[in-house]
Amino acid sequence: MPVRQREKPFGFPKPETPHGEIVILEERCKGCGFCIEYCPHDVLVLSKKFNAKGYHPPEVVKAELCVDCGFCRMICPEFAIYTYELKTGEKP
Repeated sequence: MPVRQREKPFGFPKPETPHGEIVILEERCKGCGFCIEYCPHDVLVLSKKFNAKGYHPPEVVKAELCVDCGFCRMICPEFAIYTYELKTGEKP
């Protein structure tokens, strides 16, 4: 019996995983940690430095793992974080 080549599901190529860039507005942050807690890929951690209000803002430690899911920006009560999708070939 001849070996069949793997077909693409539904005839379409596999979609590429999106990659995102995270921007943190440190002076707006109140250090709640929601963005860190809700990140599915553990891209963010609490930084050791303080902002002007005396809070520890988040810090990006695994930028290459960001998939621009948007959980961090949706959960932030202070609107201190946002993301945007990187185009193919751009580096975080």
